[in-house]
Amino acid sequence: MTLPGLNSRHHRSSPGAVCILLLATLAFGARADAVIALIIDDLGDSRIKGERAIDLPGPVTLAVLPHTRWGTDLARRAYERQREVMLHLPMANLGNVPLGPEPLTPRLSRHEFRSRLANALKRVPGARGINNHMGSALTQEPREMTWLMQELRVRGLYFIDSRTTHKTVAKRIAHEQAVLASSRDVFLDNVRDTAAIDVQFRKLVRIARDRGTALGIGHPYPETLAYLEQRLPALADEGVQLVPASHLAAMQTIRRNALARAGAVNAVLAPRFQQRPRPQRPQLQEGS
Repeated sequence: MTLPGLNSRHHRSSPGAVCILLLATLAFGARADAVIALIIDDLGDSRIKGERAIDLPGPVTLAVLPHTRWGTDLARRAYERQREVMLHLPMANLGNVPLGPEPLTPRLSRHEFRSRLANALKRVPGARGINNHMGSALTQEPREMTWLMQELRVRGLYFIDSRTTHKTVAKRIAHEQAVLASSRDVFLDNVRDTAAIDVQFRKLVRIARDRGTALGIGHPYPETLAYLEQRLPALADEGVQLVPASHLAAMQTIRRNALARAGAVNAVLAPRFQQRPRPQRPQLQEGS
């Protein structure tokens, strides 16, 4: 399902965008006590693991690395299967872990920054959004994050912050640039063990029940894929709905905008009510 216009220059005030966001909420949130999105990162190096991720039950979102042997083919196959595809964009990290060809790094010119982003997107056809691969260094940089969000806004793409550092400014700048955005709540498989993955998945669901929505990120490890193959079909019976990442971001945007508007209205109206004199009760005359 395409959500056109969500990231246009007029996103904050566009009635069409508001209607589309509202429809997304009604369609994907009304039937569940909790809504989650799941992203499988790091796809592209293995065809077999990638195809297994594509075949997971439900609308799992697939984040594909550019410049990988199977990335373009897997993105096309996922698109044909009506799966939501993201570009898993390599960004500079604090540990200086190698990132492959053309990562986004500090000290790039804006022209080179834009060129690398465009080349990466070409290698992941059908990408609806972007999330960061690594990025603990770059997501702290306001200038580069502003450049990125301005490009995403023009292209109508959303952004998911993988939150590889607590100092990230990516989501805040996405909101400032009127880009649809969300961020990770849980990594499922930092520990590659079925019991540990189950603990993290339960944490994800618990957050969603508390807040209404939650976003988890996993990887195409055999342990993760096997767990999700068994676990995802049971979600609906538990009152939990799995949605694509774009829809989760849309639902969170509706809530955020509604709260901001309510706060603004309250700020305007509250002083008026406080200053308004209380009406005097008419005094009743006693009958003679």
